[in-house]
Amino acid sequence: MADRTARGAGGEDAEARGDIYARVTERIAAAVEASTDDWRMPWHGGADGRASALPANAATGRPYRGVNVLVLWAAAQAEGYAGGAWATYRQWRELGAQVRQGERACPVVFWKALDGRGDEDEAGDEAEGRGRPRLLARGYSVFNASQVDGYDAPALPALPEAERIAHADAFFAGLGMAVRHGGARACYAPAADEVRMPPFQAFRDAVAYYATLAHEATHWTGHASRLARDLRGRFGEEAYAVEELVAELGAAFLCADLRLVPEPRPDHAAYVASWLKVLRSDKRAIFVAAAKAQAAADWMHARRASADAAA
Repeated sequence: MADRTARGAGGEDAEARGDIYARVTERIAAAVEASTDDWRMPWHGGADGRASALPANAATGRPYRGVNVLVLWAAAQAEGYAGGAWATYRQWRELGAQVRQGERACPVVFWKALDGRGDEDEAGDEAEGRGRPRLLARGYSVFNASQVDGYDAPALPALPEAERIAHADAFFAGLGMAVRHGGARACYAPAADEVRMPPFQAFRDAVAYYATLAHEATHWTGHASRLARDLRGRFGEEAYAVEELVAELGAAFLCADLRLVPEPRPDHAAYVASWLKVLRSDKRAIFVAAAKAQAAADWMHARRASADAAA
């Protein structure tokens, strides 16, 4: 996932300002293509079974969002980076660290409203409509903590599995989502507006159950009464496969928040070819899918917070 040799003070260069859509898309597409042996995509956590935390900026502490999560997870997977702390060349220097000579950076994307309203954001998409400012993607280059000297990453608290499972159980219960158990297949049934899950004991463990539930819950957010997510106008006959990608990514974002490991799904083998076709024919498609997934995760967190406040 090499991008550029460490240089410059600001983290932004002519290459990063180039076609950021094409560069990010190709990185993610290549990572998806390379993962088809075991269907463990860049968003499925480590092969050692550990959950992937959301990558965060080492200087600000803010987690990255949307498509940036995907490109940084893919870079960490390809290069074997153990930590999720990233920063620009200048930010590492301000932290008292130094990017090692010869290290290469990874692109991230910030969005700027063209009408001058608001600050830069990391989860913009290509949708435009009434009341929505037009957004400009700007590319920056960042380096992982594994590429620098003079930085000690703070230790992340390790919650026991029982505590993580209890948290996940409370999270999904607080969504007010109708869940019916029975049968052998997990799915979201739009007509009934309910999630259908196999019995709990049919899953390998509780983590597998909640990781699958996160996928179906992301589908559930697309209902007309919630986010009204309709991808047909944007993707035509590929809309169903892209909706599956949105659910995959939304589940991955949720699982990272809940410290769970998303489940690789071999039944998605049929979608991978469609995902790659869409990504490589439409350089902005992954930006849209990631933004929709981020919106779904944000909506569920807001819904859960509202339930807590009302309790």
